[in-house]
Amino acid sequence: MKKMLKNPLYVYGDEVVGVPSHLNFGQYMVTTMWNYGDKIAMINGITDERLTYRDIVKDAMNIAVSLTRIGVKRGDIVAICSENRQEYWSTFIGTSCTGATFTATNSAYTKDELLHVLNISKPKMIFCSQHAYKVHEKTLRSLSYMEKIIIFGTDRPPNTLLYNDLVKNNTNITLENFRAADVVGQTDTAVILYSSGTTGLPKGVMLNHLNILTTCNMSSTMNPKESSLTITPWYHTMGLIGNLRIFANGGYFVYLPKFDSDLYLKTIERYQIVQIVVAPPVLVALCKFQSNYDVSSVKLVYSGAAPLRSDTIKAVKDRFPNVTSVLQGYGMTEATFGVTRDSYDTAHLSKTGSVGRVVSSCIIKVVDIDTKAPLGVNQPGEIYIKGPLVMKGYIGKDRSEDFDDEDFFKTGDIGYYDEDRCFFIVDRLKELIKYKGYQVPPAEIEAVLLQHPSIRDVGVVGIPHADAGEVPRAYVVVQPEANVTEDEIKNLVKEKLSNPKHLRGGVQFVKEIPKNPSGKILRRKLREMSQIRNEAKSKL
Repeated sequence: MKKMLKNPLYVYGDEVVGVPSHLNFGQYMVTTMWNYGDKIAMINGITDERLTYRDIVKDAMNIAVSLTRIGVKRGDIVAICSENRQEYWSTFIGTSCTGATFTATNSAYTKDELLHVLNISKPKMIFCSQHAYKVHEKTLRSLSYMEKIIIFGTDRPPNTLLYNDLVKNNTNITLENFRAADVVGQTDTAVILYSSGTTGLPKGVMLNHLNILTTCNMSSTMNPKESSLTITPWYHTMGLIGNLRIFANGGYFVYLPKFDSDLYLKTIERYQIVQIVVAPPVLVALCKFQSNYDVSSVKLVYSGAAPLRSDTIKAVKDRFPNVTSVLQGYGMTEATFGVTRDSYDTAHLSKTGSVGRVVSSCIIKVVDIDTKAPLGVNQPGEIYIKGPLVMKGYIGKDRSEDFDDEDFFKTGDIGYYDEDRCFFIVDRLKELIKYKGYQVPPAEIEAVLLQHPSIRDVGVVGIPHADAGEVPRAYVVVQPEANVTEDEIKNLVKEKLSNPKHLRGGVQFVKEIPKNPSGKILRRKLREMSQIRNEAKSKL
């Protein structure tokens, strides 16, 4: 009987999300985007090149037909290795229309990194930018499963196909005579993305058509009538799925290939950007960057990928004088996109520091780290999630390792919800520093250090200690021409935080903090730096 009743300790989202009965992501995007006609969908913030919805759909349908003619079918894997560029979206949607699975890789990967992710998915074909092909040609040619390489641009290297030829082959295709290949939306994998790898090597995340259709059909987080600025690379879920949601709602965005404070603020002024979507480290950098650009157009700031602290929110409102809301969401590749959020139309209900309420169709429980028993209001524990947003699983890994017996996915994130069912994220379970039995969240120490005007960026990890288990060490990036000492930084933490959080592991000054594309600190790389430093000391 208990199984028939809702658990009072679980947090349930609204149960209704409208998705098309065919559960075919490719067909849905083609139809939806075609209906927006000649409306601008995206703008390159550097070149001012613009694409309309019809532009993207026409090319996507042509790509789908051409890929089918050269042998792509349901169940195949088609990859892309490219920086953000206009052909990306028609390639993605066109591939999906063939029934094949699309996988996105980082063009900046090293040889070993690229081999690792491609050997997970084993794509039959790959689309490459000219730059990516020049860098990775030998690696791609060495793969026995890679049958064809398709190049963006006008230069055709030997034994490759050109994207431009594929989109010109079928000039008479219209929405009326086009139909995407049949799929089984609940089980067929639409997209393979790769987990962020903050604690280890990336894993292949399988998202089915239903996963993506569910998030695309939720109410819009951003106002679709206003401009947005994005810098997140499109091989990452925050960029790929986040921008898909904009397309599904008929909005438009300006994009930049990478983050640069001066260029970013200049682009806001040029395009009168109203909404910006950024990770906390980007916000910190923008708030500390001195410039005279007019950023008064910005009204909404949306942040994800890491917790946003109250002092940062205050600095954002000082930097952008007309901002009415600084909102947060919480999600991950394994959940397609976000599982909690605030949105532009519910901003008045948001709470400082909160990542919002559970989204439609999702169920969340917070469990005790040791006993796994469900916890109640204001009790921090590991977050478990369930619903049609949650991935099929990792490629080559048994689901039982990552899901509990109720089919909840174990996120590895520590958080809690309050009496209003608003969620707050504390830190990653694997990133908590274990000092003499105390669990120390590194993000809390980082938030304190970022208040110092001379500190531009910071990352904190635990380093091994014979008596305490682990002690916190801070890696600090100092502002240009600023002076701050190790003792000054240690004393700041002593003044602001309790004894277990003091920097007993010391302070190391570095040029930059390693991060993944969404802005998460790669703590495993900081730990590697600690290990190298300790080994060097032991040799002296």
